[in-house]
Amino acid sequence: MGFIGSGSIGRTLAQLAVEAGHQVVLSNSRGPETLADTAAELGPRASAATSEEAAAAGDIVVVTVPVSAFPHVPAAPLAGKTVIDTCNYGPERDGHIPELDNKSLTSSELLLRYIPDALLVKAFNNIFFKHLLSLARPAGAADRSYLPTAGDSAPAKAAVTEFIDSIGYSVVDAGTLVDSWRQATGTPVWGTPYGPYSNEKGQPVGEDAIRAALATATR
Repeated sequence: MGFIGSGSIGRTLAQLAVEAGHQVVLSNSRGPETLADTAAELGPRASAATSEEAAAAGDIVVVTVPVSAFPHVPAAPLAGKTVIDTCNYGPERDGHIPELDNKSLTSSELLLRYIPDALLVKAFNNIFFKHLLSLARPAGAADRSYLPTAGDSAPAKAAVTEFIDSIGYSVVDAGTLVDSWRQATGTPVWGTPYGPYSNEKGQPVGEDAIRAALATATR
């Protein structure tokens, strides 16, 4: 697993991935030396590298950066690779982007403009990082939670579903990248089903609740 960006969601996913037996290669915009402590905490399955190296190393690569950083995501090493997009648009942080403000594009479609040969899957953008860590459950657990994914490539979605399953979650297919607005910031499936931020443990969410939340989204 390669990671471009190592903020709260990136580090949480890396921790879950390491615990599930995956090798992870972390990167950020400040250089691998700034991730040495994080890699050491995660143990021998983790290492730090440049964004280009992390992109090249991963069978699956997680892009978890501000939308304003999309132009800096390395395109060449991501060609033909399955890429998980966890990103959410926030004008107060990212500045105003007309295509996202007028809803002519989803943020994932915008990212794809910068990495056009990647096989992009939207996932993990709708859950608080503390809930992501605490709600992971083994396969078959009665209180296993579901996460929505959206993407245009069936093989990429299958690979991401397998990864998500390995770290303790089941998946609801939310459609294509055009449909990924249904899990964007402020929609019914974004954050709310898993409980308030003040409850760091979160609450498990089943398949029906996620499907209902996706269905009630309006654009």
